[in-house]
Amino acid sequence: MPEAVGKTLRGLYAITPEGLASSTLLAQVGAALEGGAGFVQYRDKSQDAARRADTARALLSLCKEFGARLLINDDLALALAVNADGVHLGATDGDLQAARQALGADALLGASCYADFDRARAAVLAGVDYVAFGAVYPSATKPQAELAPWSLFTRCRSELRVPACAIGGITVNRARPLLAAGADLLAVIGDLFEAPDVAARAAAYQQLFEEEHREFS
Repeated sequence: MPEAVGKTLRGLYAITPEGLASSTLLAQVGAALEGGAGFVQYRDKSQDAARRADTARALLSLCKEFGARLLINDDLALALAVNADGVHLGATDGDLQAARQALGADALLGASCYADFDRARAAVLAGVDYVAFGAVYPSATKPQAELAPWSLFTRCRSELRVPACAIGGITVNRARPLLAAGADLLAVIGDLFEAPDVAARAAAYQQLFEEEHREFS
């Protein structure tokens, strides 16, 4: 089972693709959860606020069925409105310290830190629960993204002592070295939701986490 209880942050972090009908999105996220994803981030940049809220509530209900956590991408107001499990903010998406105060101590707060360790250090001081580095591989979602050195994960574990999330171009065949480097969460979009069997692909990721845990326990 994914480690999604309390604030233990480790496992497959499913980032929702944009442009899907809500019914299709819910079916695919359900498959990812069935396969073992412990965390879902709802990412939707559209301007249809009502639809986004409805979809977020449906995703939250689905996540609760599987004991998983739902975070909202870049929208603190939406996360608060639907009582999501947390929010993930990029560099221009709001003040982290203010978000922590609004969310309270129990909700999850994550921050995009790209390839910038100083940004990660500041994010930790602001109260985040995890930091995200990437792109770790060339990414079709953000092709212009600067590649983040994997040493960031090792430094994060030893110096900051908070979970680190890897994002960008991750596939199940490329994932194992990231775990070895110190990544605690693997944020995946295309390799998960474009797989012919989403549940099986999620299970393959979960198996990597279980194998890595056995190796180092």
